Amino acid sequence: MPKNKGKGGKNRKRGKNEADDEKRELVFKEDGQEYAQVLRMLGNGRCEAMCIDGTKRLCHIRGKMHKKVWIAAGDIILVGLRDYQDDKADVILKYMPDEARLLKAYGELPESTRLNEGIIDEEDEGAGDDYIEFEDEDIDKI
Repeated sequence: MPKNKGKGGKNRKRGKNEADDEKRELVFKEDGQEYAQVLRMLGNGRCEAMCIDGTKRLCHIRGKMHKKVWIAAGDIILVGLRDYQDDKADVILKYMPDEARLLKAYGELPESTRLNEGIIDEEDEGAGDDYIEFEDEDIDKI
């Protein structure tokens, strides 16, 4: 049997967090970039996002972020726009919740943007009211 010469497997790589907890400088958009809010994850390193300019785009998560930075619905991201495809974009950066609040405070994000809450579809709004309330008389009859 061959001798293992490495320093560990995928669990060792999974534990490495690259010190994302420390404060980083707030990155603002440049030309060719736009802020967006993730509507839903599609799988295969892709997501659907609503950009601040009002366009819904299919976004591709770049390889540097893939499996390292987890993106969920409702997150604020920075996307790079493509010159040749207007309906597609590339995810450059995911903003932490406190960074997204700072962007909103600086006026980079519109006031109508909902932060730190997932995107709720119209059908799901009443989903929490699926219980039945019984009166005391009804219980006595059983």
